[in-house]
Amino acid sequence: MKNSALKGALGALAVAGVALIAKKAIQRKRFIKGIFDEYGIKEKSPFGLADKIREMSDEDYQELKGKFKKEFHSRCCKKDNMCEA
Repeated sequence: MKNSALKGALGALAVAGVALIAKKAIQRKRFIKGIFDEYGIKEKSPFGLADKIREMSDEDYQELKGKFKKEFHSRCCKKDNMCEA
């Protein structure tokens, strides 16, 4: 009995972990879709984004870069300044 309860708890924990990962993936996909819509990129691929970046001014590129950094920043080293490159 004890072993099956442990397996059930681990199974529930695994399902919750998968749900959190799926939620984060959906949020990031929605962010990317918003970027494509905001900048009027018709080709929904990395190549379409790269073409648009080549056409941008430096100010627009820095703004876009800041948006990506804000969305995809790593939380692994918040206090460590070595990761800020």
